[in-house]
Amino acid sequence: MPRREILIEGLTPEQLLNLEELESLAVTGAPLIFRAGSADILAEFSIEDQTLKVELAVVENGGEGVLPALFSLIERSAVKRRLVAIEWWIYARNCAVPNPRLERVLTRLGFQVRENAAGSECYWLRKSTNASLWNRR
Repeated sequence: MPRREILIEGLTPEQLLNLEELESLAVTGAPLIFRAGSADILAEFSIEDQTLKVELAVVENGGEGVLPALFSLIERSAVKRRLVAIEWWIYARNCAVPNPRLERVLTRLGFQVRENAAGSECYWLRKSTNASLWNRR
């Protein structure tokens, strides 16, 4: 059975990539709540020194491949904007209902446990835009 494309706020990843206002709407350095597939996501996106900083604070529900779809879209967007790297901060270490599978997946992808400036533990990874984080199928 073919995988169903995950819509983000009702748009396909291709539509989002071609949206001229995407950067001004999403890359603001302020918290942003959006829907991807069946997941509600709280995230923050900012750019500093040609690096896209992605902070994922909450991902509720989902399970149909939302993270791989989101990772792929973010990577493609950073490459399109000629950014040199993506710095990922995923705040899933101390959530109320932790997902044990998530730690295994993130570790396998190369994420490390780090403290942010406020002292909270999170999963962290800096990845060059010429190296894919998630193998596309």
